[in-house]
Amino acid sequence: MASSFASDDLRLVPLRDVQAAAVRIADTCVRTPVLGAGADLPRLWLKADSLQPTGAFKLRGATNAVAVLEPDVRARGVVTHSSGNHGQALACAAARAGIACTVVMPEGSVTAKVEATRAWGATVELVPTAERVSACTALAERSGATVVPPFDDPAIIAGQGTVGLEILEQLPDVQTVLVPVGGGGLISGVAAAIKGLAPKVRVIGVEPELAADAAEGMRTGTLAQWPLERTTVTIADGLRGGSVGVLNWAHLQAYVESVLTVGEAGIVAAVGEIARRARLVAEPSGAVTTAAYLAHPDRDSLGRTVAVVSGGNVDPLAYAAMIGGPPSSREPVALDVTGSAPAPGSER
Repeated sequence: MASSFASDDLRLVPLRDVQAAAVRIADTCVRTPVLGAGADLPRLWLKADSLQPTGAFKLRGATNAVAVLEPDVRARGVVTHSSGNHGQALACAAARAGIACTVVMPEGSVTAKVEATRAWGATVELVPTAERVSACTALAERSGATVVPPFDDPAIIAGQGTVGLEILEQLPDVQTVLVPVGGGGLISGVAAAIKGLAPKVRVIGVEPELAADAAEGMRTGTLAQWPLERTTVTIADGLRGGSVGVLNWAHLQAYVESVLTVGEAGIVAAVGEIARRARLVAEPSGAVTTAAYLAHPDRDSLGRTVAVVSGGNVDPLAYAAMIGGPPSSREPVALDVTGSAPAPGSER
């Protein structure tokens, strides 16, 4: 059974849905701060959604998706597939709603994310990466639970869009918002919120260059699909999906100016920069936006910029290795700028 919402599946999520989601999630999700990046980067702020109770923005969408289910449907529980952050989020939302939750995760998922998902009371099923969607569907059919997709769902998009509402309230004169792109749920919601309230603000996506399907799609005008064996090599494990969702693609085409891509060395360097500048733990997927800003060839053209730090769920040993050593010892960051409609300045 798929999750339900009072809309046609392919419509763009309206601002009123994001605003309604903000009310629904207020008791569960944290209103996260926007932090300055340092005196030498006076036009950059970091939206610290790594400070959510589950360590990532995903709690917003999951909480909203559970809340909009009809009571009898909600009582049968929920199931999803996830590399970690959405699974943790849904497990938390389900626990707070008093319902059962099963999360299908790919074999080889970050151990810390698997353990954290189980800690919220969810059942975790580990399957080969290519089988996680089919396994999720089969579980729902057997149990009667509702599938809550990670990103291609209007209730999820509306919940994630509350990040955008908060940014505009916290930094009303923002000119550019940089958002990580995996499946597209976060950037879809953020863009719907921002364009609904402040249409002149640029919304720009950021991907690893090793998983740059959205950037390719924006360049060609066609939804791109990259094979998982190609995308799973990036260190940004939350952005390895290979394609944005159909509904998410519609939002990118309607609202997003461009998608930037960053190299692996730049992502690792940004993890360390975030730690030193803002005292925040960022996982690689959450650091791509900062990486893009630091490497941008004409960052002044972006104006007052918020980089969404979307999550901080990272293995401690891996994190220690990423932040170790002085900045001068790290490989320079490379930025590949791609996309559709050019924004002011040199970015596309």
